[in-house]
Amino acid sequence: MNAYLWLKWAHILSSVLLVGVGFGSAFYLYFINRTRNVAAIAEVSKLVVRADYWFTTPAILIQPATGAAMVYLGGYSFHEPWLLGTYALFVLAGISWLPVVWMQIQMAKMACMAMTNQTELPSGYWRYARLWERLGMIAFPAMLIVYGLMVFKPTVW
Repeated sequence: MNAYLWLKWAHILSSVLLVGVGFGSAFYLYFINRTRNVAAIAEVSKLVVRADYWFTTPAILIQPATGAAMVYLGGYSFHEPWLLGTYALFVLAGISWLPVVWMQIQMAKMACMAMTNQTELPSGYWRYARLWERLGMIAFPAMLIVYGLMVFKPTVW
């Protein structure tokens, strides 16, 4: 097999991890929050933080590296309209994701503290949870559109 196909495999695998783990983490944290079960929220929020460290962060680094290499090896211009849209949406998703990571860490700390102290979650937890959800509503559609741009490579806007 050639280098392009290995890059493509790594790019697809990392994109699946990026969006799949992100969506799965969001799904579980969103629904566990609705239970208001402090112990369960503490456990799930810790796992969400771990998943970002172990899977999402490496995928975010692999995506542009493999993408740039495939553009080069595939003979595409880095200024193709579909690529410009991809760059913009990837950056938008990233700008949405960075505060989410910080909030998830803070939420996990608050949940663990509340579990240890056997108290309710503080209002700050719920404020972060609402903002966390809103930022996800920006990042996930952006990444789905990126998938469409990569697959269809439209030539005309």
